[in-house]
Formats: sequence, C-alpha cells, structure tokens
Amino acid sequence: MRLNTLKPAPGAKRPRLRVGRGASAGQGKTCGRGVKGQRARKGGYHKVGFEGGQMPIQRRLPKVGFRSAMRATRAEVRLDELARVEGETVDLEALKKAGVVPAEAERAKVVLSGSLAKAVTLKGIKATKGARAAIEAAGGKIIDEA
Repeated sequence: MRLNTLKPAPGAKRPRLRVGRGASAGQGKTCGRGVKGQRARKGGYHKVGFEGGQMPIQRRLPKVGFRSAMRATRAEVRLDELARVEGETVDLEALKKAGVVPAEAERAKVVLSGSLAKAVTLKGIKATKGARAAIEAAGGKIIDEA
C-alpha cells in the first residue's frame, strides 16, 4: 500500500445531488422540499427542536438526573488499591503518585471493598466505618487531620 494509491472505499463518496434540473433528473420541480410551507421556502427558518408551535419533545419529557461539579474533585479508594502505594504512610499525594486517584482529586475516602494485607497509616484521608475496622485489623492506623 502506497500513499499515492489510497482512495475511498467503493460507494463511500456519492455524487452531489443536483436538484432543480428537470423532471427526468429525479429532483425537479419542488427539488425534494415537498409542497408549500415554511420548509419549502427559501430562508425558511425555525429553531432546532421547533415543532410548529406544538410543545417540543424536550419540554414534554420530565427533567431527570443531576451531575455534580464536585465529582471530579472527589475520589473513592478501595482497600486493595492501598497495597499499590509505596511506603507505609498513605496520604493524598502518595495516592496521586501511585495513580490510584486522579490528579485533580482534592479529597479521597477509603471504602470497604477488597482486602488489605499490609499495615498502612492513613494521613488526611477519610475512611468508612468498615474500612477503618479493616485497616486497624491489618495493623494499620488512621490519623485524622482536622
């Protein structure tokens, strides 16, 4: 394969439709615009989603869901992910360095998921009640910074 032999796949590039060139051309007379009405006119314009005055579908359907802007700055850490962190003391910087939490994370919380084999010291990181018990059972401790 050479750069000068590259070409689109057969049927990928269809010829431009030339409208208004007579009845035999297939798109004569109304040129595919139907009969009369705003959409048949030159410059006939309406907003995206406009349904001729009928209540548009995006307004008929209920609003649903919520996306928190804080979600990007919060991170959840599983117990088995603590093993990937170098050293015994685990703080936010160590979690970022190990690639456990994203770089833009401002806070992290350890949740009870998986198992913990080594003793770790959490510093400035919150933990759920179950995760706290699991860390202490593995010989670790949690230092709360207020």
